Amino acid sequence: MSRVRVLGIFVMIAFVSPALRAQWPTHRAEGVPRKPDGAVSLDAPTPRTASGKPDLSGLWETFREGTGQVIAGADVPPLLRTSQFWNIGAGLEGDLPLRPWAVELRAKRVAEHSKDNPDAHCLPIGLTQLHNHPQPRKMIQTPSLLLMLYEANGGVRQIFMDGRPLPNNDPQPWWYGYSIGKWDGDTLVVETTGFRDDGWLDVNGAPLTDAAKVTERFRRINYGTLEIEVTVDDPKAYTRPWTAVKIRQRLLPDDELIEFVCTENEKSSQYFDK
Repeated sequence: MSRVRVLGIFVMIAFVSPALRAQWPTHRAEGVPRKPDGAVSLDAPTPRTASGKPDLSGLWETFREGTGQVIAGADVPPLLRTSQFWNIGAGLEGDLPLRPWAVELRAKRVAEHSKDNPDAHCLPIGLTQLHNHPQPRKMIQTPSLLLMLYEANGGVRQIFMDGRPLPNNDPQPWWYGYSIGKWDGDTLVVETTGFRDDGWLDVNGAPLTDAAKVTERFRRINYGTLEIEVTVDDPKAYTRPWTAVKIRQRLLPDDELIEFVCTENEKSSQYFDK
């Protein structure tokens, strides 16, 4: 299979969304802080709910400027790419603490030019790849549930915030796992288990198994900036828990998700075995 063909799939996904989103009319949102010229004041204080907790609601996109998350081109070796979307270990000292079999699996996925990455097949994408995906996501926060709507492949994720525990009855594994959240001061701490056994954390194919527990820490540091810290504890695939470099996202004010049906007129799969 041609390297260009598979990489072309990800390049298409990375750049098609902004062009399409520009076709939608913007709508001036009410009740948001604005500057005298009408622009949203992104450095305004963090909005809060009636209970006093930060409100994570909004349309968010990955923030790349100055973060080392520039999407490197095909001429850069996969494990040296500076985008966490491609390489979740970007910015860490040394490589991920992969077990030998996981090193071999990732190498195999890289050698096959990521042809089996779920994103290339219009399937749900791993959590860290979604946090770094070029397409935006909408967060809708209620007292008992944080709903995340991903433009990428039309994904929907639920984070339960009603005090329930993680399930311990060996539930059917989910693409996004089963997530519960609780507040630690102004930080929402989300724990997720119940993953499928064939996960991808990035385009390169860093694995995630059904033994994994992923902990995310969401912090809205001001009106327009969201920070996400992700710790992966997967004893089947890694020798120790590890934490990725903080992921930054910025608010897309007065904007909206578009309908992105990945499988519509999809013609790339015919090349996967060639």
